[in-house]
Amino acid sequence: MEKLKQELKKLIITSLDLEDITIDDIKDDEPLFIEGLGLDSIDALELGVAIKKQYQVKLDANSADNKKHFTSINTLAAFVSRAA
Repeated sequence: MEKLKQELKKLIITSLDLEDITIDDIKDDEPLFIEGLGLDSIDALELGVAIKKQYQVKLDANSADNKKHFTSINTLAAFVSRAA
């Protein structure tokens, strides 16, 4: 799971062009959106596409669970590991 978390952090940085952020700056349990990393809804769309491409995970745009899955690196890693 740690390897997946590191991969997801790297994917976030590269897919969203976060030049001033390193893998160490992203905490596993810190919120990804608003507070914490400070991502917004456009970032969520771009990140969703990147995760779909990288891990062949199906994301339902109308699913209320998406917000829960994208809460933190921990929740995102758990979702990807179950769905992949």
